[in-house]
Amino acid sequence: MLSTLLDRSRCGRAAVGGYRLIWIFLTLGLLGISADVLAHAVAEGDKGYIQEITGINLIAFMYLGAKHMVTGYDHLLFLLGVVFFLYRMQHIAIYVSLFAVGHSTTMLLGVYFNIGINSYIIDAIIGLSVVYKALDNLGAYQRWFGFQPNTKAATLIFGFFHGFGLSSKIIEYDISPDGLVPNLLAFNVGVEIGQLIALAMILIVMSFWRKTDGFFRHAYTANVAMMSAGFLLIGYQLTGYFVA
Repeated sequence: MLSTLLDRSRCGRAAVGGYRLIWIFLTLGLLGISADVLAHAVAEGDKGYIQEITGINLIAFMYLGAKHMVTGYDHLLFLLGVVFFLYRMQHIAIYVSLFAVGHSTTMLLGVYFNIGINSYIIDAIIGLSVVYKALDNLGAYQRWFGFQPNTKAATLIFGFFHGFGLSSKIIEYDISPDGLVPNLLAFNVGVEIGQLIALAMILIVMSFWRKTDGFFRHAYTANVAMMSAGFLLIGYQLTGYFVA
């Protein structure tokens, strides 16, 4: 009996801790630590490094790709929204794979064919993807319009935009064409590694939070906060577009 109570107590504390981590995560996205965090920006130090190196640098670009993913709060907020109500690993794998395919395709093709899109506009669309997914989690489309959009197609399409967000930033830094394709592939591998690390952390926290009695009660507020973060990003990017 005592061991059972202790197990429940530990589970409760872990769940509360996981719940707090979710709110910290959402708050970081909502408040927007800096301009670099709010968008798919590359840190100034990394920017200088990218511009200076030539030739094949697989490890370096893999590291930069992983770093981009785990520090991209707009990207992670969308990923959180995608898996928020997914419980089976096969479903999670399908949606995350669709997002990865979209993200990887436009990032690679965008840089290779020099397809530049205004960074403010593309990052505003990325913010819109966060808003879209939060509204989807809230069941807004069924209540408002009486139908449910194809969630798999939406995940893939928004993945394309997330990839263009990154490719637009890389194009701005005019990296060396020497070793471009291997470096881009290494960068993409790093992005996927970073995505798996971030996804594992999100799922661990979510698994504890879902065990609490108040999960569904607080899920509404969490998605409203996520939606607010998306609107904040949209407003920030559009302001930058019209001011620039």
